[in-house]
Amino acid sequence: MKAPRVVVAGGHSAGHIEPTMNFADALRLLAPTAEITALGTVRGLDTTLIPARGYPLELIPPVPLPRRLNRAALETPGRLRDAVLAAGAVLDRVRAEVVVGFGGYVAAPAYLAARRQRLPIVVHEANARPGVANRLAVRLTPHVFTATPAVPLANATAIGIPLRPSITGLDRPALRDAARRRFGLRPDGPVLMVTGGSQGAVTINTAVSGAAPALRAAGVQVLHITGPRHTVEVPDGDPPYVVVPYVDEMRYAYAAADFAICRSGAMTCAELAAVGLPAVYVPLPDRGGEQRLNAEPVVAAGGALLLDDGDLDPAWLERTLIPLLTDPGRIAAMSARASATGAPDAGAVLARHALTVVAERRRTTS
Repeated sequence: MKAPRVVVAGGHSAGHIEPTMNFADALRLLAPTAEITALGTVRGLDTTLIPARGYPLELIPPVPLPRRLNRAALETPGRLRDAVLAAGAVLDRVRAEVVVGFGGYVAAPAYLAARRQRLPIVVHEANARPGVANRLAVRLTPHVFTATPAVPLANATAIGIPLRPSITGLDRPALRDAARRRFGLRPDGPVLMVTGGSQGAVTINTAVSGAAPALRAAGVQVLHITGPRHTVEVPDGDPPYVVVPYVDEMRYAYAAADFAICRSGAMTCAELAAVGLPAVYVPLPDRGGEQRLNAEPVVAAGGALLLDDGDLDPAWLERTLIPLLTDPGRIAAMSARASATGAPDAGAVLARHALTVVAERRRTTS
């Protein structure tokens, strides 16, 4: 099979870019000669994250699709037309054979341009509540995939979310000692990983740092990733309470930890399930409850707890979490249940389907 020519569209936010790039990596593993081009805009993180992953980036005008009628909605048709023309020019130039979209500001123009050129479209929705672009896309293609069966898109196949190979291939027990040394943690005793995502979360930072004395008294070590814009003050003591602003390679944090407390973005839920790390998920209280929906499958399976943002405080941690952290049998059971909900092969599944779509198109157009 000659090199497949694939355009991927999932720009603006890290939540869209990360699964897009993970899919591209999986596709390249299956088809090393594949010509993969990413669509993006200057408005988000595209120009930072996509070139760093080694893929050519073509910029088109961003088109946020409004959810309500306002001035921006009135300007949308013109902006969308320009973006569709720009996306179409890219598809022509790279001689695309399929568009694989993940939502975000570049996805809708890519889908419509592909439709105009009669190119097949493959759609993946990572979030529990689909965005406008992917709700549009399901009317244009039968090739629709989601993170879980609960995602409300018609005729979709649930496969999980494409993840990095460093996550899907992680052997937590094998890396545990090295990971703990990396962060200055003891080789024995429970470790709680704390993170509020790439930007941090004030509620989580405040509650856990406030419970530091009780955690130490119970023998619980803490790896606290505050986010680059946040700091917490915890006195030195024993066992260690390690505070870092950011971790470049999260596999080490996952391997060092026995349990996590974190937000429940789609990628976070998928990664923790894939590596079998149980967690307390504290969804963002806004965004229409989307983060709560992301966590519900693993919570229902018994691999995690779910807690409202307003209920998280040091008293809850002392009363509920510390008894769990000091019960190795319960942690092991939750880890197994979390792992059972994971989908480490989602990237490969989606890549194989995209290659099949390309092969079918070649048969019908030859």
